[in-house]
Amino acid sequence: MGVFATSRESRRRHRTQTIAFYVLMAVTVLLVLPVIAILGLLFIRGAPALSLEFLFSEPLRGMTAGGIWPAIVGTMWLVGVSLLVSAPIGVLAAVYLNEYAGDTWVTRIIHLAIVNLAGVPSIVHALFGVGAFVLFFQLGTSILSASLTLAIMTLPVIIASTKEALSAVPMSFREACWNVGASRWQTIRHVVLPNSIAGILTGVILQVSRAAGETAPIIFTGAAVFIPFLPQTVHDQTMALSMHLFTLSTQVQGVPQQITYGTALVLVLMVVLINGASIIIRSRIRRRRKW
Repeated sequence: MGVFATSRESRRRHRTQTIAFYVLMAVTVLLVLPVIAILGLLFIRGAPALSLEFLFSEPLRGMTAGGIWPAIVGTMWLVGVSLLVSAPIGVLAAVYLNEYAGDTWVTRIIHLAIVNLAGVPSIVHALFGVGAFVLFFQLGTSILSASLTLAIMTLPVIIASTKEALSAVPMSFREACWNVGASRWQTIRHVVLPNSIAGILTGVILQVSRAAGETAPIIFTGAAVFIPFLPQTVHDQTMALSMHLFTLSTQVQGVPQQITYGTALVLVLMVVLINGASIIIRSRIRRRRKW
């Protein structure tokens, strides 16, 4: 054998690495295939329903015909208002926990509460929304009540992702600012937050996806089965794509299959478009980062 001949140990390691590669690739494929199958099924059965009339008209004949425009507008209302509430609160809470709060029993309890809140079923959030916003604060069944419920449900995701993004900023950045006389808040505002904005957007993207697709938290707090007019203020009730899809699938008889699948396809496409726009913005911000 030559000096550079492959040893038995090297062959064993190479074989193990090859096996691990193919096993991990197979697991990845198994995860992707159901997504492709679902999207393919939605597109094949729902694409024939897509038209300007379907997108920009209201449901007709007991929701067995017509379009989904009120549900699209209502979904945008719910997602937008919940985002306006949850994003600032979540980011500020994460800034406090990561930049100001020390490792005390109080902060440990707060972290535990955030983790537990993330694991609470959505129907429990719905019951909380009814008790807190609809009844106690007397906001009634409205966009505001439903959006506040969605905001509380998505807060843990924003807090966790923002905290991770803040932690990823090197401590040397902070120390350099402090050494030239900058205060803690000046350092956070001008150095830490700009360098962590990409990670913060990740939490916001996840918030948008979950808020748009949830049904249980809005059934009792602000969503309606059918409303023939568009909402004007946050105190109105509204239709929503997720609620409309649930109603078509379980409550209405004689709905053409393409309408049901078309509604599901529009909901998925709306989430994909919003996420895609956010990802593009995040990528551009990351390219500007110097570290």
